[in-house]
Amino acid sequence: MSKAFTRETDSDEDDDEVSLPALPAGSKNYITPQGYARLRGELLQLMDEERPKVVEVVHWAASNGDRSENGDYLYGKKRLREIDRRIRFLTKRLEVAEVTDPSLHHGHDQVFFGATVTYADETGQERTITIMGVDEADSSLGQVSWVSPVARALLKARKGDEVKLVTPSGVHDIEVLDVGYPAPAGG
Repeated sequence: MSKAFTRETDSDEDDDEVSLPALPAGSKNYITPQGYARLRGELLQLMDEERPKVVEVVHWAASNGDRSENGDYLYGKKRLREIDRRIRFLTKRLEVAEVTDPSLHHGHDQVFFGATVTYADETGQERTITIMGVDEADSSLGQVSWVSPVARALLKARKGDEVKLVTPSGVHDIEVLDVGYPAPAGG
């Protein structure tokens, strides 16, 4: 095996680490039970369904002879690397995940992980966000990661508190207008 091929493979491994959403050093990877179930479901689907199908296609394509111009073989091998990379990522993240149920804080007015917070900025513009895990937050749904600047500013604040939000454009005062949590299941 040539040195160039080895290095190329090594750089693929490094790409894995670069693409991981950053967690603050020494902190936990908080995630909601729903987010954990979603990631675990994706992992099981990849391992039990998608990967075996791709392995079967690659095996079939390899048996057809010349692999250098065999599109099924080349694409299959590439897809297999992508699947394996995602499986490694999900496995690592699920191993360090700390499942935290936001419904435990239902009825409280202090901001913790999983809270849906309505706040107003200095101009009076209101925004509503839900503080979620790094691996599950979706900004298009109004969800922010618990390590984001706005979430860090709001954590532990209470309804009616004013907090300082540090942004690249400066420090802004925001007021917590409302704090909510999902109701406990079955209650």
